[in-house]
Amino acid sequence: MPVYNEERTVERALEELLAADISAVGWEVLVVDDGSKDGTAEVLRAREWPEQVRLLTHDRNRGKGAALRTALAEARGRYATVMDADLEYSPADLSLLLEQLRSGDADAVFGTRGFQAHSAYSFWYVIGNRAVTFAANLIYNSWVSDIMTGHKALRTDLFRSLRLRERGFAIEAEIMAALDGLRVLRTLLRCRLSA
Repeated sequence: MPVYNEERTVERALEELLAADISAVGWEVLVVDDGSKDGTAEVLRAREWPEQVRLLTHDRNRGKGAALRTALAEARGRYATVMDADLEYSPADLSLLLEQLRSGDADAVFGTRGFQAHSAYSFWYVIGNRAVTFAANLIYNSWVSDIMTGHKALRTDLFRSLRLRERGFAIEAEIMAALDGLRVLRTLLRCRLSA
C-alpha cells in the first residue's frame, strides 16, 4: 500500500483491507509511507497494527513507483497486489484478483474501473484514461480495459522480475509494458471492480 499524504483515509483503508476476505495463509500488508507531510506517519504510528501489517517509510517523497519497489523488495508472499490508501478501490475486490492467480488462469490480473456516470471522475479524466489505454492496447496488441488502474495482482516473483524504474504514477503503464516484454499479456485477465 503506497501512501502519500493520506491522513484522512489511511486508517480506514487499512481497517477495510484487514477486514476483507482475502483467504490467504500468511498474507501481509506492506504500507510504504512515501514521505508524507500531513500527519499520515503519525496516524500509522499511533496505533498498534496486527502482526501482518508492516510499516515501511521513505525519508522523502519518491513517488508511487518507488514505494511499490520498496514493498516488493520486502514482500514475502507468493502473490503481490497493489491497494492504494485513498479508498478509490474496495479492498473486498482483492479476492477477485487473487482468485484468478490462484486458479492458474492468469499470471497477472488488472482490475478495471467502471467509470459510471455517478462516479467522482471528471469527463476529461475518463477521456484521458480511455485515450492512454487505447494507445497502450494499440502499441502492445492487447486488450486491457484500464491501464492506469492501481488495482492489480501478480505473482511476486513475476512482479519483481519486471525491473521497474518509473518513480511516479506512470508505473502503471510501465507494468503493462514490462509484462508485454515478457509476453505475459496473453494470460492477463481483467476483473470488474465494484467502484
